[in-house]
Amino acid sequence: MLTQDICNSLIGVTDLNQLKLDLNSLQPVDVGEYISNLPEQERAIAFRLLNKSQAIDVFEYLPTDIQEELINSLHDIQVVQLVEEMSPDERAELFDELPAGVVKRLLQQLSSEQRQATATILGYPEGTAGRVMTTEYVRLRQGLTVGEALSKIRRQDEDKETIYYAYVTDDNRKLVSVVSLRQLLFTFPDVLIKDIASGHVIKVKTETSQEEVARIMQRYDLIAIPVVDREERLVGIITIDDVVDILEEEATEDIQKLAGVSGDEEALSSPLLTIRNRLPWLLGIMALYIGAASAIAPFQQVIAAVPVLAVIMPIFSNTGGTVGIQALTVTIRGLGVGEVTPEDTSKILRKELLAGFGTALALGTTMMLLSLIWAKPQERWVAVVAGMVMATNTLVAVTLGTLLPMGLKKFKLDPALMSGPLVTTMLDTIGFLTFLSMISLALKVFHFPS
Repeated sequence: MLTQDICNSLIGVTDLNQLKLDLNSLQPVDVGEYISNLPEQERAIAFRLLNKSQAIDVFEYLPTDIQEELINSLHDIQVVQLVEEMSPDERAELFDELPAGVVKRLLQQLSSEQRQATATILGYPEGTAGRVMTTEYVRLRQGLTVGEALSKIRRQDEDKETIYYAYVTDDNRKLVSVVSLRQLLFTFPDVLIKDIASGHVIKVKTETSQEEVARIMQRYDLIAIPVVDREERLVGIITIDDVVDILEEEATEDIQKLAGVSGDEEALSSPLLTIRNRLPWLLGIMALYIGAASAIAPFQQVIAAVPVLAVIMPIFSNTGGTVGIQALTVTIRGLGVGEVTPEDTSKILRKELLAGFGTALALGTTMMLLSLIWAKPQERWVAVVAGMVMATNTLVAVTLGTLLPMGLKKFKLDPALMSGPLVTTMLDTIGFLTFLSMISLALKVFHFPS
């Protein structure tokens, strides 16, 4: 986020020469945020005030929709310069959002090297290591000495994504070992690379999912990880900044799915996009809740005979749903960060049930007390049923909150997908049906007054 000092310095600047000086002295990420927050008609003006090197750096920090907007407003030569200087992975992400005709035109105007790098990345499926990697990395041959390696890095690798790791390959580009910049700097120049490089290379395949890549890098505290194809040939690397973006993307996606929001909606998205992303989920959830409503419909006379039920039932719905979502969230988080797998289902369920018994006792007791307060004297028998059903529903909630995401994961489905709405709907249906059935049975068998 822009700091308050930066905001204050840019507010009210009307002199374009002064604004140009200010924008070119700021960090590219701050300039990118400033331009993103400008009205649409002012963005291109502000961007044109940047010098060439600053414009290239700032362009990568802009959202893809604003990048597309600027591409349409700038001259072709400026556009090609910007796109040519982008890192291959950022360029591929931009091309994913642009119309096919624009992508084809831009690809034709790129240098053969950058065109090949972009085409390579775009050739892999979305969400895989191949799609998020960059082809800009430091590669060394096995026979080099440390001095020759450092000389090569100085001459050829200044613009690479990262130089902290150098990857050693054979003549067929097969990944053999890895050496760090620290090792190169603190080793005598005449020592061979193969004598100091580590053969235990942590790597991923091009088809590895981006979530798995993030977990591996987090586990081994890596700032970059090599990507190899099926023949073990080095084709790219994924750096820590890419992993941060992946983690943010995956966390956002899971949170949105749990809340019933689809797409890539942001806080300041247009109202039309908000409607398009949310309405299908809301209509789907309404369809699910028809089941819960259908469980209540046959008991309308029972509710009319015991009015306190109308006060108690919303508590069943909200409390049971919350208990289920709590268990669901913990389980999905464990699956997401690799703490647990579907094979751990019995362990998690045992833990949740043990905790659930204590929770059930507390919630059941509270429900009984509330029912006694709200019920008329002749309806107070309902408190016993309400307490029993609340306790039972709590245990059902933790069970569903654990088993549902585990089941979806086992069948290779996204555990966050529809888990929240499914859990709350199932709990409402089970809770209402059980509670109203027991009340109805009590009225018939014991002839309680109402």
